[in-house]
Amino acid sequence: MTLRRLTLLPLLAASALASAAPQPYTGADYSGRYDCQGLDDHEGPYAGTVTLALVREQSSGRHGAYRFELEVPGYGRYPGQAASNGAQMAIHFVLTDPSTQDYGTGIATFSKTRDGRWQFRKWYYQPAFKGGNFGSETC
Repeated sequence: MTLRRLTLLPLLAASALASAAPQPYTGADYSGRYDCQGLDDHEGPYAGTVTLALVREQSSGRHGAYRFELEVPGYGRYPGQAASNGAQMAIHFVLTDPSTQDYGTGIATFSKTRDGRWQFRKWYYQPAFKGGNFGSETC
């Protein structure tokens, strides 16, 4: 009986590893450039450009991995990363000048425009920027 268990154990382990293998990405590809209008609680209205790029080799099933960058004229570049689950995307971003503590996390919801292009609305929170901050963007 013990020998049978020892024989089955490696088979079960191999089976578990095989089922945990990444699946091909099946979600929407939100890659592209987006013109955005934002409203920041401390800074007020602003305009910027978001660039998203799918990292296909790190994406699996309906879960997407993305490189993210927001560029805001007069403020700078905010590179980061994002993870999607269907039409929802979590986004982390950091201004390239660390002295401002201008970094945060956002949540975005994607939908299609009437002409079939992707758009999104994002709400973000910044725990350290000017004592704490939040805002929204429509892209």
